[in-house]
Amino acid sequence: MTTTSMKTATRTGLGNAGNLNEPATGRRAFVKAAGIGMATLGALSVRGNPVFAAAQAAPAVPGGADNFYQSSKVTVQPVRFQNQYQMTVAGNLFLPAQLDRSGRNAAIIVGHPMGAVKEQSANLYAAKMAEQGFVTLSLDLSFWGESEGRPRNAVSPDIYAEDFSAAVDFLGVQAFVDSGRIAAIGICGSGSFVISAAKVDPRIKAVATVSMYDMGSASRHGLRRSQTLAQRQACIAAAARQRQVEFAGGATVYTSGTLPELSANAGAIEREFHDFYRTPRGAYTPAGQLPERATRPTLSSNVKFMNFYPFMDIETISPRPLLFITGDQAHSKEFSEDAYRRAAEPKELHYVAGAGHVDLYDRVTLIPWDKLTSFFQRSLAA
Repeated sequence: MTTTSMKTATRTGLGNAGNLNEPATGRRAFVKAAGIGMATLGALSVRGNPVFAAAQAAPAVPGGADNFYQSSKVTVQPVRFQNQYQMTVAGNLFLPAQLDRSGRNAAIIVGHPMGAVKEQSANLYAAKMAEQGFVTLSLDLSFWGESEGRPRNAVSPDIYAEDFSAAVDFLGVQAFVDSGRIAAIGICGSGSFVISAAKVDPRIKAVATVSMYDMGSASRHGLRRSQTLAQRQACIAAAARQRQVEFAGGATVYTSGTLPELSANAGAIEREFHDFYRTPRGAYTPAGQLPERATRPTLSSNVKFMNFYPFMDIETISPRPLLFITGDQAHSKEFSEDAYRRAAEPKELHYVAGAGHVDLYDRVTLIPWDKLTSFFQRSLAA
């Protein structure tokens, strides 16, 4: 594949997305408001059935946004399979309408943003890549959506990574899938989970990340390393106290997430996530979930991200190829850039001109489908 340097990283200019880079003061205010830096989780997502603040008009849907896209060119089948911990993982299997079921086809696993579910962004990517001839599988990470795991909304980056390997297990026994040609896409937080999985699972032959969050660094340091050590220690102490409360039978407490209503002084990043997760653009509540909890990890488990270092030893994924896609206006682009610097060849860092972080969740006119298609066609060539 063609590789690029940081100076010549590829860029896509599609559409006229606005600049979502918020001023530094707005970033700091957001990190503080969301809870000692933990709001920088890609889980700053909140999903819900249409439960919107009556006092606030819904923002205009950005051009090209189509999170709930459905394609007449693919068929979709709900599937269930177990991970190595005997937890049932829920997914949607997307098959091209013209799939040769007697052949052995390349496949791609798609992981959703942290705190979201497969119906948010992952299904869209799975459908679009299935249109290009790939077998695709979107999945709910354990503890989220329709997948098993208790308590609900628990944080376990090791199990999240395991879910990607379990998806490889599942696809590898399908008669129409070539077990030697399976790859993965990780969106937002799932970008760091799939990197973690690929380091120890050589069956994942190629990885693309989109608007990636390094959930470990975001939790330890916040965006642009805006979280102090004292704030980190306070967060850890609060989680430890909450563990004791819950062990004694107390109520579960949830943290971070996107609130149902925006405050008057909400920053640009808060508004960016709110416009997706709390409006008809992308709001979705799985059965049995409460909208107000739907995106929020448990306080007592959230600190597990503090011990998560997905980019450590990322160079060991080589010679399997890596593609990092980020908007050039994305508040999260530091994570894709960091991963690119650390990774070994073959690797590519691709900027989408004019795109912010959430733009690449669902704006089908901005997402570089051609780049993804050509990357996987080369990486998974028979």
